[in-house]
Amino acid sequence: MFEALQSELAGRTAKGLLRRRRLLESAQGAHIRVDGREVLSFCSNDYLGLANHPALIAAAKAAADDVGVGSGASHLITGHHRLHHELEDALASFVGLPRALLFSTGYMANLGIVTALVGRGDAVFADRLNHASLNDAVVLSRAELKRYPHGDMAQLEKLLAASKARRKLVLADAVFSMDGDIAPVRELLDLCEKHDAWLMLDDAHGFGVLGAGGRGVLEHFGLKSPRMIYMATLGKAAGVAGAFVAGEPSLIETLLQNARTYIYTTATPPLLAAALLASLKLIEAEAWRRVRIGELVAALRDGLRLQHWQLADSVTPIQPLVIGSNNEALMVSERLLERGILVPAIRPPTVPKDTARLRISLSAAHTLEDVARLVDAINEIERA
Repeated sequence: MFEALQSELAGRTAKGLLRRRRLLESAQGAHIRVDGREVLSFCSNDYLGLANHPALIAAAKAAADDVGVGSGASHLITGHHRLHHELEDALASFVGLPRALLFSTGYMANLGIVTALVGRGDAVFADRLNHASLNDAVVLSRAELKRYPHGDMAQLEKLLAASKARRKLVLADAVFSMDGDIAPVRELLDLCEKHDAWLMLDDAHGFGVLGAGGRGVLEHFGLKSPRMIYMATLGKAAGVAGAFVAGEPSLIETLLQNARTYIYTTATPPLLAAALLASLKLIEAEAWRRVRIGELVAALRDGLRLQHWQLADSVTPIQPLVIGSNNEALMVSERLLERGILVPAIRPPTVPKDTARLRISLSAAHTLEDVARLVDAINEIERA
């Protein structure tokens, strides 16, 4: 058995697909200490630079002194703390939806939502580039899965029109995590209205970033509908951990009663909810963080002089530099690291075959000088 496992691992190594963990030895930020060295990081999803913010740290410390560390139980036993409840109310109000429900992670939220709402006899229609958690959720639900080419609304409409399923659910990332593009949410909602389907949006990479107030993709497009199921994570732009789903009261109550990843797990520490309440205030009040991201995106895109590689079309903090081969992407990542710049190489199956890339993640914690350093290094490596 172990020889077979070792052989499989050797095969991954030969294809340039073996993953390894890096050891972070500092707080998260634009400049970090990792694997024993100081580097300029373009790796994290801390888009607003809040993960190490003094206000969040102070809120977590005060809550720890007041309520301790562990929650001690699941939400439906005695783990649902006053701070959790305050956060749910604040999140619902923030995104302009009636109710919200906390989950421990975005992965658990997606599994819980989809499996609680659809099953055998139902159909799910999913963008081909959706996050793995959404794909896994459909498999667990036992609903029929229909995948449409990325962003192809004409094909989605054909699939919806042909379906005789009892219940229809359309799933899409709001911002695609490896491409950085924004889903055509208005068109998705129109199709759901026309074909009597629900629309579930995974706004993991839009919450806090999109919209004038950082309220995410719904604010970005100015949309609101009882058909929409809105999920967002709290460990990226919000700077802490966890996730939530927001929507109509009957939807949230159904999830509270039926979502297994909510019912059968210990609630997150209340101190995290306290930190997130502080984070929400900063997301709303400090619009300059989103303005800075826009400036950094423009500086990166204007500065690169690419001849062989391609920077994918994105206005979000996710800026994918598509290289092609796995080994070349790893080589470029290593050359950058030699210059003290950390950018991860993303390879299949996370992205399609022959589209290995560097996933450049920008943060409000970066400066224009940081981006200029990255631009100069990439231009130099490509010309070499």
